[in-house]
Amino acid sequence: MTQIVNEYLTAWNTTDAEQRAKAVAAVFTDDARYVDPLADVTGHEAIVALIGGVHQQFPGFTFSPVGEPDGHHDVVRFRWGLGPEGAEPPVVGADAVTLAEDGRIALVVGFLDRVPG
Repeated sequence: MTQIVNEYLTAWNTTDAEQRAKAVAAVFTDDARYVDPLADVTGHEAIVALIGGVHQQFPGFTFSPVGEPDGHHDVVRFRWGLGPEGAEPPVVGADAVTLAEDGRIALVVGFLDRVPG
């Protein structure tokens, strides 16, 4: 569980578009879907673009795990924070991911617990 969360957060923290595309391909299935209150996208290209948009909106911020992941069967849930490295994150959320047979993420259902106004 920890490995898939770390790989997922690595993809979200990759600022270089070409490297981000490689990280997304490594951790997500080709037809993976990502859905949260602000987005609903499918496929590598759309996920890469979504992550790029987050980097534009929050330059210099990074995602980090909050607490330990939990899971059963093919589902893993975990909390994350988004903020300046080493500081209390102003954005906190939780994701539940469903894994495909090959161990990559097929579905992400995200929730935003704390978002600044």
